[in-house]
Amino acid sequence: MARPVTLFTGQWADLPLEEVARKAAEWGYDGLELACWGDHFDVDQAGRSKKYCKEKKELLADYGLGVWAISNHLAGQLVLDPNDDARSDGFAPKEYHGSPDKKRKWAIRSMKNAAKAAHQMGLKIVNGFTGSSIWHLLYSFPPVTDEMIEEGYRLLAKEWNPILDVFKANEVRFGLEVHPTEIAFDFYSAGRAIQALKGRKEFNFNFDPSHLLWQGVDPARFIMKYPDRILHVHMKDASVTLDGESGILSSHLNFGQPGRGWDFRSLGRGDVDFEEIIRALNRIGYQGPLSVEWEDSGMQREQGAAEACEFVRRVDFEPSQVAFDAAFDE
Repeated sequence: MARPVTLFTGQWADLPLEEVARKAAEWGYDGLELACWGDHFDVDQAGRSKKYCKEKKELLADYGLGVWAISNHLAGQLVLDPNDDARSDGFAPKEYHGSPDKKRKWAIRSMKNAAKAAHQMGLKIVNGFTGSSIWHLLYSFPPVTDEMIEEGYRLLAKEWNPILDVFKANEVRFGLEVHPTEIAFDFYSAGRAIQALKGRKEFNFNFDPSHLLWQGVDPARFIMKYPDRILHVHMKDASVTLDGESGILSSHLNFGQPGRGWDFRSLGRGDVDFEEIIRALNRIGYQGPLSVEWEDSGMQREQGAAEACEFVRRVDFEPSQVAFDAAFDE
């Protein structure tokens, strides 16, 4: 049975949810992964009101769409981030702008409410970010001590264990999108995060190959390294464009600008080997959604979203149930 193909609505939050649902249905998607911002999904309302949840599901059903996960990335980022950075003010309600403590308290409350909201929706998955108090220490100059890094993982445990307790109580799991600026951004930092949380089952990964690829990490190997933690899958492409002048750190050039060493691409137009990813997902028995997170600053997004759905259906395939040479044994 083919895995459901969904569209993550985070990059479409400027549009009303009903408009996104109509478009997604026309493009051939099976469902939406609802972003918890814009008018797409409000975790506070959903955690309180079964009526609100019922209305959201009915709206999607009107267009023949399902929902398998919600995603609360923006709030999650504020849980561990220093929060004295004005760039993240827009992630929180206006009344908390400019106040690091208020932003963090709101973020923690929002993540707990996301678990309750998912339960009310009959869902088992909340995706998102954790933020990181130590991302700015990535390059060890001025010198960074082991203790400084360890303190970042202790803070992960301190702030996220109470959140994950609410996830456990609601029988919902959290999928961290392994991603630069998060406490887990590659093979080894992911393992360290699991260790810091003592391996608790509520903490898992929303696999996204694009963020691993440009770092030089093999996305398919990440799947095989953490087979029991792959909770949800983002289908997203990227292209590495190093030319002898460009750098992997992107030179303070924004997405889409000439000279960057890498950039996101519409599915099938970048360097991600989705064949190997599907094979790895088959090996671990993953049967959840393949959720398109569409980003390509050089392409019209509606064309991109439509072709991305077609691409995922082409690239997905079921594993064999028999050995190809079994007939030779007769």
